[in-house]
Amino acid sequence: MSDQLLDPRAIRLGETAGSRDDAIRRCGEVLVEIGAAEEGYIDAMLAREQSISTYVGEGVAIPHGTLAGKDLVKRDALAVLRFPETVDWDGEPVTLCVAIAAKGDGHVELLAALAEILLDEDQARELREATEPETVTRLLGSIQEEAKQ
Repeated sequence: MSDQLLDPRAIRLGETAGSRDDAIRRCGEVLVEIGAAEEGYIDAMLAREQSISTYVGEGVAIPHGTLAGKDLVKRDALAVLRFPETVDWDGEPVTLCVAIAAKGDGHVELLAALAEILLDEDQARELREATEPETVTRLLGSIQEEAKQ
C-alpha cells in the first residue's frame, strides 16, 4: 500500500457523475479504495457539502469531510477526479474534483498549497484539461513536497 499523498491509483481522469453528490460519492469511493479512509468518510464528505460548498472556482471543487469525519481517515491523501462532461455544482460547471482526506489539521496546508496552484490560471487550466496522470502528478508534486516537511 502506498503512503504517498497522491497515490497514482487515486488519479481518475475520465469519470462521469450525474450530480454533485454523485461526484462527491465517487471521490470518497476512490479515497476508500486506496485505503486512505473508511467507508463512512463518504457521508462526512456529503455532510460537509450540505453545510458549505467546496466549489472553489475555475471549474474546480475540493470535496473533503467534516471535522467529525476525521476519525474515519486512516492517512492523509488526495484523489483527483476529472469529469470531462462537467458536473453541475450548485449551478457551476465542475470539471475537476481534488478530494482530501486528512487527519488532524493536514487539510489546511493541503488546501493552501492547492489554492496556490489553482490561482495560477495556466496551472489551473492544465489541471482541468489533464488527460495523463503524469500531468496531475507533476502539477500537484509541490503539494506532496510541502506535506512532507
